[in-house]
Amino acid sequence: MTNVEGAASHLQQQHTITVLVDNKPGVLSRVSGLFSRRGYNIESLAVSITENPAISRMTLVVNGDEREVEQITKQLHKLIDVSKVQDYLGIPIIARELALIKVNAEVHNRTALLQLIEVFRGRVIDMSEKTFVIELTGSGDKIDAFEKLLEPYGIRELVRTGRIAMARGPRGI
Repeated sequence: MTNVEGAASHLQQQHTITVLVDNKPGVLSRVSGLFSRRGYNIESLAVSITENPAISRMTLVVNGDEREVEQITKQLHKLIDVSKVQDYLGIPIIARELALIKVNAEVHNRTALLQLIEVFRGRVIDMSEKTFVIELTGSGDKIDAFEKLLEPYGIRELVRTGRIAMARGPRGI
C-alpha cells in the first residue's frame, strides 16, 4: 500500500449504515452500545419496523474512516439479533430527513413566509394567530438551508428526524 492509499483509508467520512435487526426489546441498546464502546458518536439514528413486522430497520449516520467503520460493521454482524448490515459509502442512495419547524408568522410577513415555504416545497401543517408549523422533507443540506432562511422570522421550535436511506434501483439490503 502506498502512502497515498494509506492516507485515504484514514480520511474521516460520513457513513450511512443500515442494519436489519429482530424487532425485539433491547436490540437498539445493544447496537448503539457497540458504537459508544468504540468511542463513536452517532450523528443521526432512525429506527422503524419494515414490511416484515418481525424485522426493524435502523439507519445510522456516523463519521469515521473506512477501516474503523468496517470494524464496527463486522462487529454488528456478530450481534445475535442483527441479520444484515450495509454501509452505503460509495453506493447511490435516496436519503431523506423530515423537519417540523414552528416559526413566527405575523400578519405582515405571512405572504413572504408562504412564498419561501413554496420554494422549498414545504407545507404549513398548522397555523395560529402568530405561528406556522411547517413540514419539510429532503436532504439534510436542504433542511439546513431552509432553517437558516427562517431564522429572521424567529424559529420557536424545531424537531428533525434522523436520515433514512435506501439504495437506488433494484438493489436492496
